[in-house]
Amino acid sequence: MLKNIPKNLSPELLKVLSEMGHGDELVLGDGNFPAEEMGRKVIRCDGLMVPELLESIVQLFPLDTYADHQVFLMEVTPGDDYQPVIWDEFKEILADSGEEHNIAYLERFEFYDRARKAYAVVATSEEALYANIILKKGVVK
Repeated sequence: MLKNIPKNLSPELLKVLSEMGHGDELVLGDGNFPAEEMGRKVIRCDGLMVPELLESIVQLFPLDTYADHQVFLMEVTPGDDYQPVIWDEFKEILADSGEEHNIAYLERFEFYDRARKAYAVVATSEEALYANIILKKGVVK
């Protein structure tokens, strides 16, 4: 065991976070996200929810302040009247982290295309809809 490492971050996820370099992207996918189709590397975090993982990850993971956007969310599909209140949780977690962040909203298939190019995809058991988020890694200062 290590000190000061959030307990919900598995050794596999910690390894991937450490391997990632500046500009690499990490997807946190909800339970409906087609993780296995998207990622070259898929880390299963069954039983965990996106907000709790996001909160732990941003403690260790710098966001890319050199990019226009550091965070990407999947837009609600036109005609779908669902309001993703989980986005407010994401924004609060990011604000509390002290990491500079600008959020871009991507159309569903644009999000999927970006996810396919990500360094890794984390598959969760999140039940909220539109709870998919991409983080762009920065540099440790």
